Amino acid sequence: MSDNNLSKVAIDILSKTILAADESTSTVKKRFDSIGVESTPEKNREYRQLLFTATNISKYVSGVILYDETVYQKNDEDIPFPKVLTEQGINPGIKVDRKTIELPGFGSDTFTQGLDNLGERLQEYKKQECVFAKWRAVYTISENSPSDLAIKRNACDLALYALLCQQAGIVPIVEPEVMMEGEHTFEQNKKVTENVLNVVFEKLSNYG
Repeated sequence: MSDNNLSKVAIDILSKTILAADESTSTVKKRFDSIGVESTPEKNREYRQLLFTATNISKYVSGVILYDETVYQKNDEDIPFPKVLTEQGINPGIKVDRKTIELPGFGSDTFTQGLDNLGERLQEYKKQECVFAKWRAVYTISENSPSDLAIKRNACDLALYALLCQQAGIVPIVEPEVMMEGEHTFEQNKKVTENVLNVVFEKLSNYG
């Protein structure tokens, strides 16, 4: 897909609301546990189907972020969920980042896993009609966090992810999230966010 076509898809995705239906299996289980429902692949499928077939959803939603499990599931009529969405004029997307893990020796700093075989995974998701992807990096604020190393590491990963997406003809959503929780002030959050975004945009430019 050319850069112009990617830009058109990006504009269409952002024309309304993006529905994040990319909860991991463990997150869905926690939510179901809270209401006394057992989380199984079938129950998860029924839950996602309820969302994707809501009345007039296409009036308000232009993109849906799916989880790996959901991409390969189908509705009651045996139609794959990505196709269920595209038939309503909604763009299917996919969460491609995986677990965040701590950077050893750097306190609460983390980086996001998922770059291994990402190019191959994106090609497979493209075959399943996904047109955009999402990758989230998390930054927590504490006395010594986020460190410059964590900021640069996550920014490079976000940029490489975005480049791989573009090569696969998929629009990348780049999500550097500075957490609000903590004992820090608004001004500290503002300063960290500005620093994170500056480095992320620098790396995005470096990676083309």
